[in-house]
Amino acid sequence: QVQLVESGGGLVQAGESLRLSCAASENISSFNAMGWYRQAPGKQRELVARITNGDSTNYADSVKGRFTISRDNAKNTVSLQMNSLKPEDTAVYYCNAEVQKGIVTWGIWGQGTQVTVSS
Repeated sequence: QVQLVESGGGLVQAGESLRLSCAASENISSFNAMGWYRQAPGKQRELVARITNGDSTNYADSVKGRFTISRDNAKNTVSLQMNSLKPEDTAVYYCNAEVQKGIVTWGIWGQGTQVTVSS
C-alpha cells in the first residue's frame, strides 16, 4: 500500500518562506499526478498545486507566483516551495497521489503537515 509522508511545515512570519516535501513509498512515476492540498479550520480542502507525470502544473489563483511545485522521480518526492507567505496560507497541507489502474482512479493522502503564518 502506497504511503505518503509530508514534512517541512512550521510556524513562520508573513513574508517568509517554507518548503514542504512529500516522500512516497513507491515510484511516483507510476502515479498520474501528485498534488498539494490544504484545509484551513472551518473550510473545505482545496487544491493548492498539482503536477502531472508529464510535468504539467496548475496552481490555485491565490498562490500563483508565490508557490512552486516540483518533483524528483529519482527520490520519489514532491516538493512545494512557498514564498511570500501570508496569514491566509495558514492550513494543514496534504500531499496527494492520483493512482489509476485500468479505468479506475483514486487518491492517496498523506497525514498532513501544519503551516502557520503569523502576521
